[in-house]
Formats: sequence, structure tokens, C-alpha cells
Amino acid sequence: MIVYDTITETRSFAERTRQSGKTIGFVPTMGALHEGHLSLVRKAKQENDVVIVSIFVNPIQFNNPDDLKKYPRTLENDLNMLAAVNCDAVFNPSVQEMYPEKVEKTYDFGELANVMEGAFRPGHFNGVAVVVQKLFEITLPHKAYFGEKDYQQLQIIKALVKIEKLSPVIVACPISREKDGLARSSRNERLTPAMRAAAPYIHMVLEEARSLSTAHNAIQIINFVVAKFSDHPLLKLEYFSISDGETLQPVSGTIHPGNYGFIAVFAGEIRLIDNIRLI
Repeated sequence: MIVYDTITETRSFAERTRQSGKTIGFVPTMGALHEGHLSLVRKAKQENDVVIVSIFVNPIQFNNPDDLKKYPRTLENDLNMLAAVNCDAVFNPSVQEMYPEKVEKTYDFGELANVMEGAFRPGHFNGVAVVVQKLFEITLPHKAYFGEKDYQQLQIIKALVKIEKLSPVIVACPISREKDGLARSSRNERLTPAMRAAAPYIHMVLEEARSLSTAHNAIQIINFVVAKFSDHPLLKLEYFSISDGETLQPVSGTIHPGNYGFIAVFAGEIRLIDNIRLI
């Protein structure tokens, strides 16, 4: 496994790979890798000749400076994990390497970016789009792999590919969960033992919401979820939304096939997100 820290070296590797007739699968990460990331790498290995993984904590997608400061960084462990699943190359740039000048680029994703995460994390998706487009231009992938835990981000990236006429095929991969149902996330490392024990409650409530979806409307289910978190001692609900899986616009009436429940919850200062297809 080769580790590069410059754009020039990484792009040169990607160009040589393409020129040799091999396909490239790309998995962008912010490090602090877990089994969810590795599942993306394994799928990319199955479907491509060469896999490139990026490890870059992207500062321009954090609207909370404290969250950026505390984001876990575990490079040595990350590289060991990637080597164990036969990753071919890692791109691990500095912030200066990625952003030598102030970022001015802005995108218009319309209503996709104005709800849920977009509403609570202003500027977040623009920062995601900037880094993803730049990473695509560096790694030249045939396919790029993203987890469905960050479902809204996935829809934004699909829109980015259309708007900018980018070439990679976007491959959506199912949410990776712990045995107790908690969606795997790098932020889980920051949970205290008590918070970690409480966190599977999030998925449990989503499952309950799904079980209600055939006999109750969206407003009833939203009220149910709000009530479930109203007096929880460790978990504070930021939002729960029932939305169309394509447009991400909120649903208030009857639940239809392709509607999802999206949730964001705070465990102390640690923010956890999850989602579930209701029908």
C-alpha cells in the first residue's frame, strides 16, 4: 500500500493506473476508520482493479470549530486497517496542500441542501461538495463509494455529479451497524461508556417509527419520536424528519414507499445521525 501526501503524486498514480487500463474505486474518508469504512473499501475492491482511500479531515465542512478540533485523528491505526483490507493507495494531504488559497467556490443544490443537516449545519454541504469535487479530480475514480448513514450527503453528491458533469459512478452502500443497532460513526469513539450504552436507543426508536408507518401519518410518527426523547437523561433530539428519499422534502401526510425517517441526536456535545426507510 502506497501513502501519498501530495496532489501531484496522487494524481500521477491515478493517471498511470488509468493508462494501464485498470479501473479505480475511491473511498473518501476523514479518518478515524471503523468497520463501516472498511466495508466500503471491500466493496470497492470487489468492483475495481485499484482502490484509493483519502484520509482528510476537511475543515470547510465543519460549522462548529470545536467539533473540528475534537474530531478523532488516528492515522497510524487507519493505515494499518487499510493495509489489512488490501487498499492500494492512500491520499493523506495537509490542509495547506488541499487549500493553498481561500475557497471561493459555491454551489446551488436548491432545496436538497436547505433541510435537515443543511438547516442545522449552514455551509456544511458546500464544504463537502468542494472537497469531493477536488478529490475526484485528484484520484480520477471510475466509481466512488459512500455510506447511506450520511444519506443527505449522498444525495448532494449525486446532484454535484450532475451539476458539474463529473464522471464517477456514485455507489451507495448500506448503513453499517454495531450488533446493538448503533450506526457506526467515527464520532462514536468520543462517547462515554454511559452514552455508548444509551446510543442504540436511537435506532430502536427508528425501528418503532417504521413499525407505525403503515397505520399512522407522518405528523403522528414525528410526535411519537419527539415524545420518546422528551425526557431521556442522556440523549437530546435535535430533529426528526420524515422525508421523500429522492427530494428530501418533508412529508406531513400519509407515508408512501420511498419515505425515510431522518434523525439527529446529541449525546452530550457529540452529535449522532441515523436514518431508516419507513416503507
